[in-house]
Amino acid sequence: MEKAKISGSQLFTLMILFEFGSAFILPIAIEAKQDAWLSIMFGMIGGFLLFLVYYQLYRYYPNLLLVEFTKKIMGKWIGRLISFLYIFYFANIASRVIRDFGDMLLTFAYPDTPLFIVNALLMLVVIYTVSKGIEVLARTSQLMFILFYLSVISGFILIVCAGIIDFTNLQPVLEEGIWLPLKAALTQNIYFPFGETVVFLMILPYVKNMSKGIGLSAIGLTGINLMIIMIINVSVLGVSLTARSQFPLLSTVESIQVADFLERLDVFFMLTAVIGGFFKISVFFYATVIGTANLFEIKSPSKICFPLGLVILLYSLSLANNYEELIQEALKILPFSLNIHFQVILPLLLLTVAFFKNRAKLKKSDVTPHQH
Repeated sequence: MEKAKISGSQLFTLMILFEFGSAFILPIAIEAKQDAWLSIMFGMIGGFLLFLVYYQLYRYYPNLLLVEFTKKIMGKWIGRLISFLYIFYFANIASRVIRDFGDMLLTFAYPDTPLFIVNALLMLVVIYTVSKGIEVLARTSQLMFILFYLSVISGFILIVCAGIIDFTNLQPVLEEGIWLPLKAALTQNIYFPFGETVVFLMILPYVKNMSKGIGLSAIGLTGINLMIIMIINVSVLGVSLTARSQFPLLSTVESIQVADFLERLDVFFMLTAVIGGFFKISVFFYATVIGTANLFEIKSPSKICFPLGLVILLYSLSLANNYEELIQEALKILPFSLNIHFQVILPLLLLTVAFFKNRAKLKKSDVTPHQH
């Protein structure tokens, strides 16, 4: 672990930018059709419950990172194996998010640039920031948070002023009953973006005066904002266009025309997307670097930033043949192949074992004084 401390407010801004990451540019929960926003709400409630599990694990071992307390809970060998799998999981998501943003920038702004160049430039900035440590990343998140919200709010005001919102697209509510949005939440939204906060078990030990309120309010604010974004997308574009669009929010922003002179406002979208993507990649990459350094007892984590960054960059290029394939994999295969294990099953298993171990310890300490 590096010797660093970040404040509660820095954790709050970091968590929000991290969760927005790639969630607000994709058509999440669109399987629930016009009830996609309800699905996000159910996902957010699931996210609260998962975060309480992660927070309880942190409470048992407040000075240890995820890759350290797994060894304490499960014993040296099984613990090391679980830690190694978590590092692989974090690296895998980091490369997926880089690929997401690389593809988005190619589709939108740089159609003739090779994917490798775009991904490499993004990765270089991430490697540089992460090599400076968690304090620098956390302070950067405070600055970027303001910029991020200013562009989101101004974009929102422009959409309202353009008069393109049609709320009849959201009707009828619960057309196919509550099961459809609930199913979309259980198969997608709980894991993406809310369950991904499991990565913060690699950051919580650095936080001064950590409380569960910080994490819960960050998840709550993100959930509400994603609901608003999805309501706007469906209201402006309708269900079928939102579902067909690779980046529904971009299509929404492109349809803004205010008083014949305000148009082509895609810059707003680009700015917020790149900020969110940068923080999401950085947090996962930071967890990968610190976890690897810890597992293999490397004294200075910054030395392995570049080689690990290169591996993640090359892996991101080999993930899928095209963007469609990448998204299908992320939404259909990943939740059940990886996410459910690393976000739900393993944390619950670790928490159960930790609970019994700590109970046994408490009993021992209650018994000892009476023996003297």
